[in-house]
Amino acid sequence: MSRFPRGFVENSSMEEPKISRRPTICFRPINPSDLERLEQIHRDIFPIRYESEFFQNVVNGGDIVSWAAIDRSRPDGHSEELIGFVTAKIVLAKESEISDLIRYDSSKGEETLVYILTLGVVETYRKRGIAKSLINEVVKYASGIPVCRGVYLHVIAHNNPAIRLYKRMSFRCVRRLHGFYLINGQHFDSYLFVYFINGSRSPCSPLYVQNTSIFCILNYFCCDVSLRFLHRWGYR
Repeated sequence: MSRFPRGFVENSSMEEPKISRRPTICFRPINPSDLERLEQIHRDIFPIRYESEFFQNVVNGGDIVSWAAIDRSRPDGHSEELIGFVTAKIVLAKESEISDLIRYDSSKGEETLVYILTLGVVETYRKRGIAKSLINEVVKYASGIPVCRGVYLHVIAHNNPAIRLYKRMSFRCVRRLHGFYLINGQHFDSYLFVYFINGSRSPCSPLYVQNTSIFCILNYFCCDVSLRFLHRWGYR
């Protein structure tokens, strides 16, 4: 799978059946029968053309782990059809791009991380907590691997809904990567988020220190202004 997109793909969205008032959302592994639907949703959601090899690895359980979200209440044979997905892979911590942020425990042997590759939910099922549940499946899986130190991912810098979700789920933004994405000839920045597990914790990253410093400066400035105002009017 290429990290960078090759260009926008023509949007040819499938017509989605109506949603039940009380959808029955379930999660299961992605399997070979999901191939066509998985490819279609990726085309609809992402401005990236993923290679066939990537999808084959997902549906055949190669070096990629995956979860599908389905709605059991959908009629007319759609109850097993994907409405959301997450794909991820295990990487060695020492070979990852956040190796400098991991505090290693040599007694645990070869430590790993789980990297989230793609995450998506079809438009008609958004704002129902499905993306959060899919991420929780990944975190639960990673937490069951004793040598795994965390789950990490990239998100384009202007995807504010996703950024808010990751922050609510206690992911830490540890780095901003300038020009990480190349989409339709334009470069876009990316944030790198990490969720530390199994007792792992990171040294303060430069971005974390920067954000904390800015907050402290602003807090000091506001307090100083307030005190000056109170002193001016005779309050002590």
